[in-house]
Amino acid sequence: MLDKLGISLPILQAPMAGVSTPELAAAVSNAGGLGALGIGASDLEGASRMIAETRQRTLRPFNVNVFTHATPQADLECERAWLQSMRPLFAEFGAEPPTKLRTIYKSFNETSDLLALLLKMRPAVVSFHFGLPLPEAVAALHEAGITLLATATNLEEARLIAGAGLDGIVAQGIEAGGHRGVFDCTAHDPQLGTLALTRLLVTEIELPIIAAGGIMDGAGIAAAINLGAAAAQLGTAFIDCPESGADAAYREALRGPAAYGTRLTSVISGRPARALDSRFTRAEGRYLTGRPPAYPTAYDAGKALHRVAKEKGDHGFGAYWAGQGAPLARSLPAAELVSALTQELHCAMH
Repeated sequence: MLDKLGISLPILQAPMAGVSTPELAAAVSNAGGLGALGIGASDLEGASRMIAETRQRTLRPFNVNVFTHATPQADLECERAWLQSMRPLFAEFGAEPPTKLRTIYKSFNETSDLLALLLKMRPAVVSFHFGLPLPEAVAALHEAGITLLATATNLEEARLIAGAGLDGIVAQGIEAGGHRGVFDCTAHDPQLGTLALTRLLVTEIELPIIAAGGIMDGAGIAAAINLGAAAAQLGTAFIDCPESGADAAYREALRGPAAYGTRLTSVISGRPARALDSRFTRAEGRYLTGRPPAYPTAYDAGKALHRVAKEKGDHGFGAYWAGQGAPLARSLPAAELVSALTQELHCAMH
């Protein structure tokens, strides 16, 4: 699998839309791992610019990640009720909630423009989160020589990925920060941990498995490899690198007590995602008691609340995603972190 990905170390940086940058991706790739860009929240011009800048910074392979979520169906009554429930939070900052919500991100499967961009720019690796691309996209990307990965949170999703002809599976445990990669938010989620999920997929699926979720150091990478994983993907471990796009408030929260109480919540975006403990996550069940609109429509409201709170100096409503290993995060340049991970891995394996 490492040969197929074109890397020398079994270390992948998670894509982390909003946090990953060309500087971070290139630094990880130049250090021998697989850097990554999350472009699911970017427009076409922004995505093109990020890929081009990363390519200027590294000659090595890197991963470009896109969102393949189901297109949300408008539910005006649900949206109205949700905005009404958020009214007291907005009022605290002298603001009104939006009068209506927008679908702020398009799924990769909704538009051909992003596929055309990837075929033109040909990153070495493309990965998918929240589901699978259409068969014709798989065929076209493979024809262009691109290695394809997708996230699975259970065995059924992994079987679908294998059946679609992709090249590898990111096994995302419940410990992972950010959005759960579940294909169907309405289906039962067994919430498998990283170790159990990795071992299950290694046993049942012939594709290479990349373990993700709660892995923060070389000992964690070694544990995943000992269970049969080909590599490990780390996200939260890279958030406090100077090359990441995390702002000062995000970094401060990651370094503080909030890191010890991450929560899986749907109130921020409309999809289950693990975040640092915050005023936003604690609002669930107190103010926010109903069902949020579907992803990413609910995210429009969450971002609006963060904006008005931030203007008043309150950073408690940011989407500060982080996994359960958050207290183990280190403030190191990405290349130094990869070097430390490699040394720790070597020690753990020998």
